[in-house]
Amino acid sequence: MDLVAALNQQPLLLNTFLLLLGLTVGSFLNVVIYRIPAMIEREEHAYCSALLEGGEQPELEPFNLATPGSRCPHCGHAIKPWENIPVLSYLLLRGRCSNCQAGISIRYPIIEASCGALTVLLSLQFGGLSAALVAALLFTWALLALTMIDIDTMLLPDAITLPLLWLGLLVNLFGLFAPLSDAVIGAMAGYGVLWSVFWLFKIFTGKEGMGYGDFKLLAALGAWLGWQALPMIILLSSFVGAVLGIVVMLLQKRGKDVPIPFGPYLAIAGWIALVWGDDIMAWYWANFTTATVS
Repeated sequence: MDLVAALNQQPLLLNTFLLLLGLTVGSFLNVVIYRIPAMIEREEHAYCSALLEGGEQPELEPFNLATPGSRCPHCGHAIKPWENIPVLSYLLLRGRCSNCQAGISIRYPIIEASCGALTVLLSLQFGGLSAALVAALLFTWALLALTMIDIDTMLLPDAITLPLLWLGLLVNLFGLFAPLSDAVIGAMAGYGVLWSVFWLFKIFTGKEGMGYGDFKLLAALGAWLGWQALPMIILLSSFVGAVLGIVVMLLQKRGKDVPIPFGPYLAIAGWIALVWGDDIMAWYWANFTTATVS
């Protein structure tokens, strides 16, 4: 406790440390974003091949978040530690592989920088180091990974959504963001609301408007923030989805029938609700309820 108090009395030192931590976590999230979908696809391919061929599922070479080490996708060059420093290495290498000079996607440093900036922003919002800040950081990092994975693959993997849900219930066992009873109801209602929308949409249109991963993500958000936050999250996600959806269609010239993942909009809305939800509700009650009464 003394160490925490000492760090909170040195905000510049604390936020510098958190910035470096956020950049490092962002570098790891780049691995998570790429490898978890690849791991799922690899396992499903092996299972389906064994099923079709009538044999046993072959033993695959290790491929996980730690093994094998990072390599250039073009030439196979093993990434050295000094070539893997968040943001800085990209700038020093001028966005190119040191071996084959193939271009490195600018998305990698953007995710690292975004993770670092969000980490510091949360520190400022929560007033320094605390249990709530640590929980909020885990929440934010998970949502960032889910957002990018869904954008890439239209997939919200159980490997992230389900631990996020259980972690939300765990942190609210201590009432960090909502009473435990509200968190449990929030998890149930979050899943149930989108499950109901999914089936109503499918019955009336014959199409699937979203995936089961969206149900699990909203359940996780309900577990973190309580059932009272769900209406705000749904409204915010619809607003964010409308704005960003129009922007994406204009920039990429995509038709209105091309599917767009809903997970990123839920994630953004959930994060906004965590950080500014109380302020949004206070603003709403101060302005709209007064106008209604008048």
